[in-house]
Amino acid sequence: MSDESRPRGDKSSTKSRILAAAITLFADQGVAATGVRAIAAAADVHPSLIIHYFGTKDGLRVACDKHVAAFVREHKQQVMRSAGRFDPAALRDLQDGPPLLRYLARTLADGSPHTAALVDEMVNDAVGYLAEGVASGLVRETDYPYERAALLAIWSLGALALHEHVQRLLGVDLTNLDGVAAMESTYGRAASELLGNGIYRT
Repeated sequence: MSDESRPRGDKSSTKSRILAAAITLFADQGVAATGVRAIAAAADVHPSLIIHYFGTKDGLRVACDKHVAAFVREHKQQVMRSAGRFDPAALRDLQDGPPLLRYLARTLADGSPHTAALVDEMVNDAVGYLAEGVASGLVRETDYPYERAALLAIWSLGALALHEHVQRLLGVDLTNLDGVAAMESTYGRAASELLGNGIYRT
């Protein structure tokens, strides 16, 4: 069935397919090297639908950034509200979806003017979910909530941006881990120890 003949209720599914295809191709090839037609082919939609939903390829990239940031935020909120175990890789259960970690690693290093907006959004999100962690008893209180959130976000995102060096030094590929593997890795154990002695209550 062509997208032109799909029922109107299938709009969200079409947009989701486009986002998933874009995230995968941007992660693999970079934004500059990926064309709208290639994304449309991967999503099995007509290129005009990408323009219809997102305006431009740049608009699609911004939507991808927001999708990834929302996934991180929702996951961390869930952990903080339940006073659950810290996940140093930030994202889990990604094996069946688009490569969000590889997308983040690529987009953080591509020099786009959108990168600052993505980092700002993730820092502001961290302020919110760390406050929830304080409320749930998982996280220690601080006089510097914004600064702490900024440092933690920069640390996590920096590790992703330097993932090749993390793999070289620690033998862990941060762009290809699920939650359990992250916790059991040398990176996960060291990160848990550092944060357990710092912001997390033990």
